[in-house]
Amino acid sequence: MKLWIISVSLVIGLAACANGENTKAPAATSTSFPNLTTSTLVPPHGKRSDERTLTLVDTIANDNLQPKSIVHSGTGLFFAQNMMYRHNISVFDRQSNLVATIDDKVDLKDFGVEVTDKSSVVRGSPVEAAFSSDAKYAYVSNYAMYGNGWDPSAVDTCQGKDRDPSFVYRVNTSTFAIDQLILVGAVPKYLAVSPDNKYVVVSNFCSLDVSIIDVSTGKEKQRIDVGLHPRGIAITNDSSTAYVTVMGGGIIIAINLRDFTSRTITSAGYTPRHLVLSPDNSVLYITNNKSGQIRAINPKTDTLIKSVTTGVEPRSMAISDDGLSLYVVNYQSDTMVKVRTSDMQVIQTLKTGHHPVGITYDAQMRRVWVANYTGSLWVFEDK
Repeated sequence: MKLWIISVSLVIGLAACANGENTKAPAATSTSFPNLTTSTLVPPHGKRSDERTLTLVDTIANDNLQPKSIVHSGTGLFFAQNMMYRHNISVFDRQSNLVATIDDKVDLKDFGVEVTDKSSVVRGSPVEAAFSSDAKYAYVSNYAMYGNGWDPSAVDTCQGKDRDPSFVYRVNTSTFAIDQLILVGAVPKYLAVSPDNKYVVVSNFCSLDVSIIDVSTGKEKQRIDVGLHPRGIAITNDSSTAYVTVMGGGIIIAINLRDFTSRTITSAGYTPRHLVLSPDNSVLYITNNKSGQIRAINPKTDTLIKSVTTGVEPRSMAISDDGLSLYVVNYQSDTMVKVRTSDMQVIQTLKTGHHPVGITYDAQMRRVWVANYTGSLWVFEDK
């Protein structure tokens, strides 16, 4: 099919907020989306994502499924991380077929990890996944390790470097085998692979730091203290900067991946959780969990562009390939909303399963997959 290249330039004056910690409506200020230009391939008869409508096309449920997250490889595989509730990862294809179930039990000695005061045979608790740029590998964070001598207890208020560390698993996406273990901090949550496939960046929720994994060695290269309860991560297209939310501090830390220096962004808002970047990296979108908002900020100037209320406890979000739509799940509202990025307005609200917590986007199929924490995946088509 012949494709046309359509460029959409969006420069709009919008409101801004002077106080990132304020959960009320932001005070009016003059600002704009900074050079928000996106180019996308759209067939002659097609529509932009903000002109399309989401509809539910499939639901998936089985006894092994209790997903905390769902992540698309970009090549038709979907990894659902079932944490300690099922101790596995469920892998689906685009036709919703279960193609593999990856057990999280490992013997640390098989991977060269020596332990003296704990069992070497452990179970993990897969929480999030991120794929290498070629989709040959998936990196999976384990909330905690379970076995004799290991302390897997953790609560949202946890903090301290005296807690047991955990591991990131590398999974071969051809064999679905765990082929590498990387030691990181305590209670690793989110992780992201740099586009140049050089680093995996991991947020360690309880040890209050970020692990930088060197892909070439399969080991932690750097550990960076960032503050109370880091979680979301977004990495720029040129692999130069990793943005990390610090939920307990109401800030974002921008980490330079060349020299590992960092700077603080204060326009993150209250309890910033998840992050995505616009295709040109000029706008950073943030879910503010407790204030029920999504905000767009300029990460270079550290200024709020605009925010919108989406529901109770927005958790994760995905962005369309053309950058014109955000798909956001609201955990307590049991909804997913579609937000138009040109003016940060909610243009569609849909019912989901109970406690939607994870979301991913399949650009080729124009489908959005939602992970419901209570044990199902719902698939929506955007057409």
